Amino acid sequence: MSPASTGASTSVGAVMSVPSSDSASDSRMTPGGPGYRRMSLALFLAGVATFALLYSTQALLPLISGEFGVAASEASWTVAAATGGLALFVLPMSALSERFGRRTVMTASLAVAVTVGMLVPFAPSIGALVVLRAVQGAALAGLPASATAYLAEEVRPKALVTAIGLFVAGNSVGGMSGRVITGWVAQEWGWRVSVGVIGAIAVACAVAFRLLLPAPKHFTPGSLRPRVLLGTVRDHLSDPLLRRLYAIGALFMTVFGGVYTVIGYRLTAEPFGLPQGIVGSIFLVYLVGTVSASTAGRLVGRLGRRGALYLAAGTTAAGLLLSPAGSLPLVLLGLVLITAGFFAGHAVASSAVGKTATHGRAQASALYQSAYYIGSSAGSTVGAMAFHAGGWTGTVGVGLLAVLGVVTITVLGSRAARVAARREPVAAH
Repeated sequence: MSPASTGASTSVGAVMSVPSSDSASDSRMTPGGPGYRRMSLALFLAGVATFALLYSTQALLPLISGEFGVAASEASWTVAAATGGLALFVLPMSALSERFGRRTVMTASLAVAVTVGMLVPFAPSIGALVVLRAVQGAALAGLPASATAYLAEEVRPKALVTAIGLFVAGNSVGGMSGRVITGWVAQEWGWRVSVGVIGAIAVACAVAFRLLLPAPKHFTPGSLRPRVLLGTVRDHLSDPLLRRLYAIGALFMTVFGGVYTVIGYRLTAEPFGLPQGIVGSIFLVYLVGTVSASTAGRLVGRLGRRGALYLAAGTTAAGLLLSPAGSLPLVLLGLVLITAGFFAGHAVASSAVGKTATHGRAQASALYQSAYYIGSSAGSTVGAMAFHAGGWTGTVGVGLLAVLGVVTITVLGSRAARVAARREPVAAH
């Protein structure tokens, strides 16, 4: 796509530091080619482990509130601390991946995260639990940006959106399975046993990831000098398209984090009064996110990047407006639409970051992930506060404001693209 059709600024170079996908000498992976299936499965499992660990307490918040005697807004910090830790450390971890390699950093991150995951069930207080979750989130920071950078370097551009979509699909499966499993296990044996089970599953995923992921062939070590890192970050933040993509990722995640942090409180209370196991099973709607994320590439092909973002935002808003209904089927339909819209929007925005950055891709992806998880922390905290103050309607209001922000930013991007397109012929003369 041309810059005019995507909203990219013409200052973002089209020349990549790796061979063109049309070159016969291009050895990067492509669907059906050597190593592609192993790579896809490895990063899918990494995505499963990341989201299963990161949100392992989210479906259990009512039980955690009950055991420690705290309100929803306090218990929500067990989620916000993990996502906040990830947001703070994703940029430093991406710098390490530029120096020591994507696979090395991802492996080390998973190893530390799963180790902490086995300690979480023994937290003696809400404060200790929050601290452990923050450390776990910081450890997981090595996964998202490094994975996206690995794909941008090792996969041909035409297959990049699909490959990243599969990684995001792994996120959705991890988020779904983690919440479903914790819900049913917690109903029988309590929340501590349930998070221990998730930790054990994550250990298995981490081992399989390391055994399956092909060694990188196109990685070039970079510098760890802070001056170089800050210069790269400054370059990315000066690009208008990247700034818009970062904001869009944060706003989409604000909606998602807020909704899924407090949905358990709403469904366990009247008029629904659902048991913990059934509430955990509600997260099966993540399967919709798996499908929408993995098909994001085709969506962009048909509608363009901005068209896909408009559709994702509209779908999310429709789900939010349906969710306050007093009918459980309508609430579930609302969750389905919110989930489909969120994962589609996230896959489109995150893959656009990988395509737009011409250097320091790990830093470009890290900035996106930082914004994304700041949105998650904000959504978890503000969504819980809004729920405490105004019930589910308050949480929906926060979500609708975030969706409005996505639409506004996309409209501004469209206008910027049209202005750039009009200037190009003048500059040519």
